[in-house]
Amino acid sequence: MRKEKQLLLDEIKDKIDGSTALVLTSYSSLTPDVSADFRKSLRDAGGSFSVVRKRVLLKAAEASGITLDPALLEGHIGVVFAYEDPISTTKALFAFAKENKETLKILAGQFEGRLCNAEDVKAISELPSQDEMHAQFIGLLEAPMTQTLSVMEALLTSVMHCLENKSQQEGLE
Repeated sequence: MRKEKQLLLDEIKDKIDGSTALVLTSYSSLTPDVSADFRKSLRDAGGSFSVVRKRVLLKAAEASGITLDPALLEGHIGVVFAYEDPISTTKALFAFAKENKETLKILAGQFEGRLCNAEDVKAISELPSQDEMHAQFIGLLEAPMTQTLSVMEALLTSVMHCLENKSQQEGLE
């Protein structure tokens, strides 16, 4: 293998190994302006996008311990690597795919060592992000305490109202 191809193979393998998840896409008519906007939105979400030749991708994936089906890879291949929160990265990917319907097609993905088809990747993108899940969890922990406090306040308030009503009735008699 030529030195340049080996460097490219090593670069893609390092990206695969360094990412928490990856999504395989097929793209067409991706203009430089649109590509720059797409890459920026992925970078903001903690990911990156690389255009990769099929043979290089298959060899790099195999070297990383991932078995990809060559029949799955159709058209020009782009790989989205998620380095931080894979859910926010896939949300950014699907937001771009929705805005640019004819430009990007999701083929498959790999999350936590498991290969997923396009429908699974779409389902993952619809999950709440880590920040949203943290907020939901804190709300779940906070709700019983808040409700208990509300019940206690209601009890104290009702005793006060009862005493106040009793004193008013005695004043009328």
